[in-house]
Amino acid sequence: MEADLMQNLEKRIALLEERVEEMQARMPEDQLSMVVFSGELDRLLAAFIIAVGAAAMYDRVVMFMTFWGTTVMRDPTKTVSKPEFTAKMFDKMLPSGPDGVHLSRMDMFGMGRRMMKSIMKKKGVLSLDDLIRQAADYGVEIVICEMSLDVMGLSADELRDYPNITLAGVAKFLQEANQSAVTLFI
Repeated sequence: MEADLMQNLEKRIALLEERVEEMQARMPEDQLSMVVFSGELDRLLAAFIIAVGAAAMYDRVVMFMTFWGTTVMRDPTKTVSKPEFTAKMFDKMLPSGPDGVHLSRMDMFGMGRRMMKSIMKKKGVLSLDDLIRQAADYGVEIVICEMSLDVMGLSADELRDYPNITLAGVAKFLQEANQSAVTLFI
């Protein structure tokens, strides 16, 4: 009787240990994953402020830049020949880097943006360009959506030099988000 009870307990303990291992394998990593869809100054500021702050809290921070969010990573000093008409049009219409992005509201032909940047400077808030550099210093990884680049006529040759930048598709973001403790969409 006692041997049966012990054998039953051992089976139950082994089952519990197996379940705990399965649960641990599915637990999220200590990382933040963020989709940056917007290319507007105020939202990009929020995204990079969160990324820099999260870099102090999490082992990894991954920003997946897609559609309009990709434009902030363009380097205005780099020029790339664009044979397609639509690529040329996008090139003229899209901002190139942090200085060209607009506010989401009250941009007022750039006056609102200049006012915001002036107030930020007076208050000691880092500029978007400074936040991007700080994100690089803190190891924030940036993944640029290949499809977005292609659709908008952009190329990897136009991107700013950033130490942790890669090109990938949505599957890469989903893989990162699946193992993240926190996932954001901005």
